[in-house]
Amino acid sequence: MKVFLEKIRIPQKGVTSKYILATVGFMLFGFALGVFQKWIDGTASNYFPMIFQQLNVVNYFGRLSIWILLGTIISVYSKSPLRASINIFSFLISMLMGYYLYCNYVLGFLPKTYMMIWVVIACVSFFMAYMCWYAKGKGVFATVLSGTIIGVLFAQAFNLNPLQGFYMYDLMEVITWIIGVLILYRKPKEFVLELGISVIVAFIFQLIIPHWG
Repeated sequence: MKVFLEKIRIPQKGVTSKYILATVGFMLFGFALGVFQKWIDGTASNYFPMIFQQLNVVNYFGRLSIWILLGTIISVYSKSPLRASINIFSFLISMLMGYYLYCNYVLGFLPKTYMMIWVVIACVSFFMAYMCWYAKGKGVFATVLSGTIIGVLFAQAFNLNPLQGFYMYDLMEVITWIIGVLILYRKPKEFVLELGISVIVAFIFQLIIPHWG
């Protein structure tokens, strides 16, 4: 298995102070983002600038695509799959800490059941980030991985139901999808395959869940 994975992408070995500082940075960023997300959740929409209201930023942070994109960015630009797992887990746990500490100490309530669901998701993300790291590698396996990620983002950006017609769900979701495509862009032939896989994945997800809003 190790030989197979190293043919896809070779990790950088060792631990340096830069890696540790990067993880600490992800933790601080996650904590700040968790507090920010809960703050905008609890703030009236007319309090924000008009551009925030037009882009529907408040609801955007309550959907999946932005977190998938951030998780992908952190994973694929880490130096190894293990570093990707550590960075993603640190980021998500810190984000949940910021979010629920704000809930408890500022808003005065703590939804424990909902919180535990997200803790479980953060734990699962440790393993998902390990595999996601290889999406930036080479070969068919990496192409399938990157196509799957782009497909999930695509499913949240556009309606693909032929009976309803093709249309955009939300501009911010479309921007998120475009960024995902740019990050996971491959050589032309692989890129065509990647986009083809993404369309198939998007159709499958929309069959299961019509709209990931």
